[in-house]
Amino acid sequence: MGRIVRELGEGVTKYYWYPGQKSDWIKTAIAIGAGGLTFALVYLITGNSLIAATVSASVTTGICGAFLGRRDITALEEFHDLAAERRAAMVDSGRAAWRGTVQGFVCAAAAVFVLNMPQIGFLADWALPVVPAVIGALAHTGGMVYERMTRVGRGTTADAGVSKELEPAG
Repeated sequence: MGRIVRELGEGVTKYYWYPGQKSDWIKTAIAIGAGGLTFALVYLITGNSLIAATVSASVTTGICGAFLGRRDITALEEFHDLAAERRAAMVDSGRAAWRGTVQGFVCAAAAVFVLNMPQIGFLADWALPVVPAVIGALAHTGGMVYERMTRVGRGTTADAGVSKELEPAG
């Protein structure tokens, strides 16, 4: 949970709370901005709104998927033991559910965005709306693998879940 603190006067402070962290909102803005810029560029080049929508939605879901995949690995390493710390484990579970909901919403919104382009036909109605969700899922997996590999390379992963065959000898 993030917060903005405003000093209104002597001894008077006002707090504004918002979900997530400031860095998460910045990364979200970057993903949406990259998607918007991609839409404009592809539309200018091709003149086809369906192709522009598919590519731009794929860029947005790809960036979001990679970010959420990396965040999921970090959260898994920080996950609290349910038996030892029930409250902390419930907070961890709530955050994971929130990330899953956001990822599902982004993929669904991307499919609706592509589906509402003016073209019709099998490709426009059935195949292309699924492409951004597939790209997002692949990017999520790629983000998880990338984060896991960088942590294994630095030797910062917890012992649990690391296969002994994959650890470097020595």
